Amino acid sequence: MQVRNLSRNLVLGHSIRRADTFGLRLLGLMFRSGLAEGEGLWIEPCQSVHTHFMRFAIDVLFVARDQTVLHVIPAMQPWRFSPAIRQAAAVLELPAGAAQATGPGDRLALEG
Repeated sequence: MQVRNLSRNLVLGHSIRRADTFGLRLLGLMFRSGLAEGEGLWIEPCQSVHTHFMRFAIDVLFVARDQTVLHVIPAMQPWRFSPAIRQAAAVLELPAGAAQATGPGDRLALEG
């Protein structure tokens, strides 16, 4: 699927995988060597993430049920825990730097 930032008319990723089962959420991006430009992971439901067993930094966007960005962690390094964002319904993980123009209050759209 594709994720667009409607507020800034940007495509955040054109090859976003959905992790919406326990197994897919648990595995996440662990053990991957990286994310290519345009790739990412949409984790739902989700209020916090970790980067254990990861080899690369990621941008992390916490998203409300109405697709509004609540919080952004730029370039979250491996072996870290994020804070829990209680209002979040989902998290979008992108390659480090991919979300630099996106901030709290921006509206996202999932397409395809």
